Amino acid sequence: MEIPSKYSAKSVESKWYDYWMEHNYFHSEPDDREPYTIVIPPPNVTGVLHMGHMLNNTIQDVLIRRARLQGKNACWVPGTDHASIATEAKVVAKLKTQGIDKNDLTREEFLKHAWDWTEEYGGVILEQLKKLGCSCDWDRTKFTMDDDMSEAVIKVFVDLYNKGLIYRGYRMVNWDPEAQTTLSDEEVIHEERNDKLYYVKYQIEGESEFVTIATTRPETILGDTAVCINPEDERFQYLKGKRVIVPLCNRSIPIIEDDYVDIEFGTGCLKVTPAHDINDKDIGDRHNLEIIDVLNPDGTLNAYGLHHQGKDRVVARKDVAKELDEMGILVKTENITHNVGTSERTKAVIEPRLSDQWFLKMEDLVKPAIKAVLEDEEVKLFPKRFNNTYRHWMENIRDWNISRQLMWGQQIPAYYYGDDKEDFVVAETKEEALELANKKISVSSSGVENSLKLEDLRQDSDALDTWFSSWLWPMSVFDGIRNPENADIKYYYPTNDLVTGPDILFFWVARMIIAGYEYKDERPFENVYLTGLVRDKQRRKMSKSLGNSPDALKLIDDYGADGVRVGLLLSSAAGNDLMFDEELCNQGKSFANKIWNAFRLVKGWDVAYIEQPEASKIALEWYEAKFQKALSEIEDHYSKYRLSDVLMTTYKLVWDDFCSWLLEMIKPAYQQPIDKTTFDMVIRLFEDNLKILHPFMPFLTEEIWQYMEERTPENALIVSKYPGVKSYDETLISDFEMVKEAVSGIRTIRKEKNIAFKDTIDVSVINNEKLDSKYNSVISKLGNIAEFSTVEDALEGALTFRVKSNEYFIPMAGAINVEEEIKKLQEELKYANGFLKSVRGKLSNERFVNNAPEQVVASERKKEADALAKIETIEASLKSLQ
Repeated sequence: MEIPSKYSAKSVESKWYDYWMEHNYFHSEPDDREPYTIVIPPPNVTGVLHMGHMLNNTIQDVLIRRARLQGKNACWVPGTDHASIATEAKVVAKLKTQGIDKNDLTREEFLKHAWDWTEEYGGVILEQLKKLGCSCDWDRTKFTMDDDMSEAVIKVFVDLYNKGLIYRGYRMVNWDPEAQTTLSDEEVIHEERNDKLYYVKYQIEGESEFVTIATTRPETILGDTAVCINPEDERFQYLKGKRVIVPLCNRSIPIIEDDYVDIEFGTGCLKVTPAHDINDKDIGDRHNLEIIDVLNPDGTLNAYGLHHQGKDRVVARKDVAKELDEMGILVKTENITHNVGTSERTKAVIEPRLSDQWFLKMEDLVKPAIKAVLEDEEVKLFPKRFNNTYRHWMENIRDWNISRQLMWGQQIPAYYYGDDKEDFVVAETKEEALELANKKISVSSSGVENSLKLEDLRQDSDALDTWFSSWLWPMSVFDGIRNPENADIKYYYPTNDLVTGPDILFFWVARMIIAGYEYKDERPFENVYLTGLVRDKQRRKMSKSLGNSPDALKLIDDYGADGVRVGLLLSSAAGNDLMFDEELCNQGKSFANKIWNAFRLVKGWDVAYIEQPEASKIALEWYEAKFQKALSEIEDHYSKYRLSDVLMTTYKLVWDDFCSWLLEMIKPAYQQPIDKTTFDMVIRLFEDNLKILHPFMPFLTEEIWQYMEERTPENALIVSKYPGVKSYDETLISDFEMVKEAVSGIRTIRKEKNIAFKDTIDVSVINNEKLDSKYNSVISKLGNIAEFSTVEDALEGALTFRVKSNEYFIPMAGAINVEEEIKKLQEELKYANGFLKSVRGKLSNERFVNNAPEQVVASERKKEADALAKIETIEASLKSLQ
């Protein structure tokens, strides 16, 4: 089988991926092997492959391929998340282009559009992962809106409700005016922004005097229901019991006292708008204040906005400020910097909003998850420093707002049947709800007809938070909620490793741990590897807006999937951000070419049944030991999830030790054959290299593996046996470092003295280090030495270098042109003496010595000593030549 002269990733990748798929290597079924399970962090169904996905999924593929090579029953479950807010926004945008308003559609009509959109675009990212080489069990692909997955979510909701852990409450929530839904605290990103602080005068009722308040939101003045002062503030004692007139709407409101008010902030007088601020709401509750909401769900002003009704809140802010200024009651404005909550998904500024929502009580649910990570270490986070973040979040957890005002998602299984707010039941199906409702009204006195029918029930229009489905992911992908004793869940759960980003440590990781202990009474996974963010060379986070995020598929096209995988992982230490540089992918591509050329070199040798040279025998023994040492280090790195270190150790082993040293040591002379013993051994070592490389470079390694000899599908590299760590001779490895230094010293002298490599030389050594003479054959071959001898004393008139305390000598007679060497040394001596004179000139200057910094003077003295040593060496060399 003829080996192509160049490695072509494009022609190789699709070939081997199709081959792996054809032979079902990625698929797993329970058997008697040890399972190794990973569940993919399901990317948004709206998504396309970006650099974060590339990093995360490359790491998962490395782990799953290694487990497969280790003989484990490797199962990597892929899938996508329905991403309620993001997907609904995409569908709404598409409908707009068709002239359709979402609000004009029934739920069923909208969901049809959403499913059409999902079926058209939803599988894009999973197909792109195949280009990267991801060996997922595609037969197990799940989607969080699959019927069985949705049933599991509903079942859990009903169960938690029946346990008294889910409740409905009227609370201040985070409202996204763009998506028009509530968000959990964790979905609000606080950004530092520049704003204005407006100082506004409120007239005291019945007086000509004013009080001044400071606000960043003058448009909410129309919702004020009090002005508050601190009872200890001496400046405002005269205001107690009085009232003020709200500007614009001329409504009379009380002045109240509450120690929440910061005497030092603003003017010390606080406008209280209970509908638009969580702290104001708390004050309002303590003082029984009226609640006036001035905003519509889309962030425009409602009828309370008077003539500003219908204006967007940002526009209204400017217009209200202008009107206040024209009225002469806008005292001044100041520029300030403060934190503003924004929606993680839509980037819209969040509005605090009072709303009826569904909540999950977290106080007790969270306890086993805290214990599992922080006390028992049943679940281990890598790097461990994230334990502190986990502790902070979990010990300060609030009840989880799980309802969303969206159509795309699992609809909350609450059914209403009457006018009272308590006239509802929670059930998995409408039929069960009807039965429960009839039982409930039979013992109530609500006046509702005792014989309800299905059409009398109205299901809650809200959908569940997307995370409420994905927190079940490690269980629901194996149908462990609906069928908790099925074969898959019993075999694959708990899973082994989870690879994800620290930004969803609370959103997803912590919640999965909570759900695991609640529904399986055990951890969902053992190890959590938290990757860093992918940043550019300037440390900026990659984003579309900055234009610094490369096209993932184009990178694969340019450098090959293996090149990109290597490029990503070469600089990706666990938990640390990756400074991505496209040159790293080029380095990965070069590595692939290096390995390919090494393979072509080996396969190009003629093989003969001849005696094995001593140099080859020793070289192979050395590489075997070197490989085992590297493998031991690799296994240690894997155990600590230092995948970048695994790759770097493998990279150096293959590039430096195998390609650059071993192949040089065993390479036969020009047009001469290699002995079969050496050839067979180097092929076996090459195969071992491919096995440890395969998780990182699956396509290249499978291609070479299949070229080495005819393989049956059972003997493909992807299912071969991973090398086991064996004992090795550390002395052999350390001795060989001296051998390599000796070879490098000889080659350096050849280069400096222009001694052609084809010309043999003699070398002698004073062997103070007692280096075994068996290595002489290797040094002789790589240095093209005619005679290698051991001597007791230094040779006069020889070129020399040291390796530790060993001194090597190369007689110059016949090796170099003496006249040219003398001329060269004389020029070097002239330069060295001139440099010494210059340095001594500075040191003889008392002003310089007395006034220059101590380290500068010390540096000059060192230059003097180095120059003297160099002059001494040159003069000795000249003496030996003359």
